[in-house]
Amino acid sequence: MNRSTQRLSVIEKLGYSLGDLAANLVFQTLMTYLAYFYTDIYGLETQHASAIILTVGLLAAFGFNPIIGAIADRTISRWGKFRPWILWTAVPLGVVSLLAFSTPDFSYKGKLIYAVITYTFLLLLYAANNLPYSALSGVITGDMKQRNSLSSYRFVAVMFAQFFVQVFMLPIIESAGNGNKAAGIEIVMTWLAIIGILLLLITFMTTRERIVPKPEQKSSVRQDLRDLIDNKPWLLMLVLTTLVFITLAMKGGSYVYYFKNYVDKDALTIFIQPILNSLQSVGINFFGEDPVSAGFGLFNAGGILCMILGITLSKGLADKYGKRDVFGWALFVSTLFIGLLYFFAPGSIGLIFLSQMLHGFFYGLTIPLLWAMIADVADYSEWKTNRRATAIIFSAMMVGLKVGLSMGSALVAWILGIYGYQPNSDAEQTTTAINSTKLLVSVFPSIPFLIGIVLLFFYEINKKMEAQIEFDLKQRRTN
Repeated sequence: MNRSTQRLSVIEKLGYSLGDLAANLVFQTLMTYLAYFYTDIYGLETQHASAIILTVGLLAAFGFNPIIGAIADRTISRWGKFRPWILWTAVPLGVVSLLAFSTPDFSYKGKLIYAVITYTFLLLLYAANNLPYSALSGVITGDMKQRNSLSSYRFVAVMFAQFFVQVFMLPIIESAGNGNKAAGIEIVMTWLAIIGILLLLITFMTTRERIVPKPEQKSSVRQDLRDLIDNKPWLLMLVLTTLVFITLAMKGGSYVYYFKNYVDKDALTIFIQPILNSLQSVGINFFGEDPVSAGFGLFNAGGILCMILGITLSKGLADKYGKRDVFGWALFVSTLFIGLLYFFAPGSIGLIFLSQMLHGFFYGLTIPLLWAMIADVADYSEWKTNRRATAIIFSAMMVGLKVGLSMGSALVAWILGIYGYQPNSDAEQTTTAINSTKLLVSVFPSIPFLIGIVLLFFYEINKKMEAQIEFDLKQRRTN
């Protein structure tokens, strides 16, 4: 492949995007089902589930990510710095993903220990795989328009993974296990592990690293960390990433409780039946007979399809107006539609679905931009310091992702416990517990998004600075 050009082929963009498709088969499962799996399938108490998710997640965020980032930046191989990590971790990540969602017949104490061990190894391997994968986007091309395009490809793939996990996975789990969710989730995770391994191997084989640090560049980990602390855009993106993933984990992990306990099942059945009939007429019959599982899947499907539409429009808007401005305005409008869910009655199914779809569209505009902005921060650091340290910058963002995921998922279990939710219970929940499920998909997740919007006013890499950084770095690399 010609390394002199920064333009990417469609094959390379597709190949790169498959890596995030694989990673998100794991990540979306964690975000959507981890709290539900621990409380309603695995059988842990809410406070224990919350403690495991938060403690292990924070350990992974502050322990695993910086170490892996520093090592990846100093990796030297014939395949580059970041691509070999995708190869080395593909199989172990698949195996541990299956183990983390297995339900061995242990005592309660044994279950706690097993959950801690498997979740720890899962987050370690996820960091070792996804951090170098994300950093690869910062060295695969230096052309910012190509980088915007690559992000769009990448996050369309993410949406496909999210679509499967949030739309089809719960009905398939129930079908595969013949009503036994524990058996069903093990079967589904086995196939997801196999598919994920194959996709990661394709990513390794189809991508190349084009931006290589100068041979004379040498820096210590201490110098890299000092550069980070002095990098104001990086600090803002770290906090922004944390806030975004608190919201995503909180609302994503709460929808299944919301549909199970708050949404009126009779109204939901009446609303979704014509949709199910239409799908069955063309041979699509994945949703089963349970109206909660079917409604949950169709609700997510509407939002994800609209997200994909938003993603496809993101690049053009970012090229015209700049990533920062498009991200801020789209995030603000999407937050409004999250908040509206609080005001809908249990039987207002049409409004609930419509709000999710409009939220999905506007949030979809932001999805490719977050990681493209982080790659811009790596360029900004090189522009300011004349040193390239891509992986450690992305590792700091992965800290934000892990902290956000851990806090958001832990908050779901913790808040449910505070409001008196009884896990894995056939008895009707109290009014207070039911109200908590409504708050968890509306009011509570709106708060981190709103704080993130305020932070963007202080983020200085606008469209004009993007162009200046790209021009100056091209001149330096040419020289």
